[in-house]
Amino acid sequence: MRHKKEKFITKFKNWVFTVILVSIMLFCVQGYTNVSGLKFVQLSDTHFSKNSPNTTFKMIAESPNLLDDAIDEINFIPNVDFVMFTGDLIDKPFEKELHAVLPHLDNLNVPWYFSFGNHDICVGGYLTKSLYFSILKENNPDFVFEKPYYSFIPKKGYKVIVLDSIIDSEITANGYIYPEQLKWLDEELKNSQNDVVLIFMHVPIIEPFLSPNHCLKNADEVRTLIEKYKNPIGVFTGHYHAAKITQNNNVLYVSTPSLVSYPNAFRVISIINKRNKVIFDIRFKETRLKNVQKLAKLMVLASSLYSGEEKDQNGVFIIKK
Repeated sequence: MRHKKEKFITKFKNWVFTVILVSIMLFCVQGYTNVSGLKFVQLSDTHFSKNSPNTTFKMIAESPNLLDDAIDEINFIPNVDFVMFTGDLIDKPFEKELHAVLPHLDNLNVPWYFSFGNHDICVGGYLTKSLYFSILKENNPDFVFEKPYYSFIPKKGYKVIVLDSIIDSEITANGYIYPEQLKWLDEELKNSQNDVVLIFMHVPIIEPFLSPNHCLKNADEVRTLIEKYKNPIGVFTGHYHAAKITQNNNVLYVSTPSLVSYPNAFRVISIINKRNKVIFDIRFKETRLKNVQKLAKLMVLASSLYSGEEKDQNGVFIIKK
């Protein structure tokens, strides 16, 4: 009798141990399946031109070589989901320049997308936003959008929102988000509160440095709209040719420098989406054309203003859910 009792106790202990072990394994598996990653590259202000000289600020003559170097670097980075060009893809708003840059972009091994910059359009000229978009759609199978502002889902748990911050009714380097687009943005954010939202636009909401002739005219209005939502949001911009990263609670504002002016760099962003937090790992990639970079540095008066501090170049940023 005693032997049977001991045998029962042993079986019961083994059963309890098995239940606990299975529970731990299920918890670990659940934790693992609730982690998803996304990696993308942000390139800004490439100012591509086929046959133009350098200016006092931009290495325009080297723009094709700089773009090819960046594309070559990107193609060797593993697991990139997409590339986003945040404006001023071309330096002069001519159709021939847009057609000239497209063969270079064809060499990318991953999908690429685009937001308008002020150099991409000609006010009152031939290369309108509509024509620009139609050319992109004809030459990029991933570009299927109808408006200059659009959204897509690159992976479950993520939403990409591309904004058009460019004024096309007057010649200006300032930006503005019109009411119709703001209403659309609000609706997109409202429907994406369970996602990590990535917003791309040319003109920054938070300036890396003050420039009244380059600012977003209704920046406060746009920022207030975005920051009323509490899910993790990253905002990625260009225009100022400067590196700056600012975190305000759940919103990360990232300004990226130009490929054709010092520091001649782009960004690689890796995101880990966990159960209770989102981790943004932001890396700064400089051109390998060091002679071009050295000359570009000589052409600016305050190089540190554009390169930013180390914390504006590389960093890990955590946003709690």
